[in-house]
Amino acid sequence: MDRIELLSPAGDLERLKVTLLYGADAVYIGGEKYGLRANATNFSLDEIREGCSFAHKLNKKVYLTLNIVFHNEDTVGVLDYIKDVVDCGIDAFIVSDPFIISYIKENYPNVEVHLSTQNSTTNYKCVEYFKDEGIDRVVLARELSKDEIKEIIDKTHVDIEVFIHGAMCTCVSGRCALSNYVTGRDANRGGCAQVCRFSFGNGDKKDFTMATKDNNLAEYIGDLIAIGVKSLKVEGRMRSLYYLATVIGTYREIIDAYYDKKLNKDLMEVFKERLDRVANRETSTQFFLKKADYTDQYYTGRSEVSNQDYLGQVISYDKKNKLLKFYERNYFEVGDLVEIFTPNNDRCTFIVDELYDEDMNKVDVARHPDNIYYLKVDLDFIILEYSMLKIIERKDKKENI
Repeated sequence: MDRIELLSPAGDLERLKVTLLYGADAVYIGGEKYGLRANATNFSLDEIREGCSFAHKLNKKVYLTLNIVFHNEDTVGVLDYIKDVVDCGIDAFIVSDPFIISYIKENYPNVEVHLSTQNSTTNYKCVEYFKDEGIDRVVLARELSKDEIKEIIDKTHVDIEVFIHGAMCTCVSGRCALSNYVTGRDANRGGCAQVCRFSFGNGDKKDFTMATKDNNLAEYIGDLIAIGVKSLKVEGRMRSLYYLATVIGTYREIIDAYYDKKLNKDLMEVFKERLDRVANRETSTQFFLKKADYTDQYYTGRSEVSNQDYLGQVISYDKKNKLLKFYERNYFEVGDLVEIFTPNNDRCTFIVDELYDEDMNKVDVARHPDNIYYLKVDLDFIILEYSMLKIIERKDKKENI
């Protein structure tokens, strides 16, 4: 039996490598044109080619977003661009425009076409229509319940992709005019200013916001597998390496534990805590279990706290001298309880006993982000590229993190 696909965002080449190494089966990326994340770094043609080569060596896939709402001027050059990225080796396009769908299916039949959530697909009749047009997969709108998703799968037998984690759109899955109205930046053409996350207020009144809480379906992965969903999609092309490594690595463990019949309540609590800690917003199940209401949204008193758990990215490990070399990301000190984790899901928790700066001077505190430091630690597993350090408990705070 084929296991469900875990699909990760990747805003640049390094994020692509990290998410694939941490367990994603495929990544979705944006090129320098025609995608809905114009503010992300995005990929040049050379980077798309390198990313596809890296993924294919791991027997994994790369999908390219081509999902803006096209105006006349946007069509100029798009056919040449499609050819260029197909030549780079992408496995599928994520699209919303019917013209783009038909053109790719007619001219590049070996490349899959996935209908973007930008199309706001919420019913099986729409899926049937695009099935007849040759679509290979439909990314459903995020405003659907479990029962609605199941009905679509049962009646159409089309591969279905569902968002399981990350930011929600306040408007119906991308159909937003708010950003354009307030800032002149068209969300449907890649320029979303996230106006829905602005705070609106006047004087002594409480600020008001339309922002939604993030989506989190970690506890319902088994349900999604059972009803026949093909792909589980994580949102966040502009998220940090640490966030992506943690979220993708955790969902990889959840999926594998489910198939291996090892997923139990205690283990799920560990996974839930890990996902809660890496986020800077509250989460909910949004529309999956019931119609979303005020409990799934921020109205007043919203706060987004910067996550300080990420301590550093590992550079190398000298097993003979037991020295871990890393780039520091956030402050920590001798006496703190920290954890190292790897793309293979190897983990080790230890108290920082000996800490050295780049010149091997013994120090008590690592306080300079992006500087190189060394930790003395005895590890009995292989340290892979993109292994990371995180805080578990501060020395001066008896708070478990």
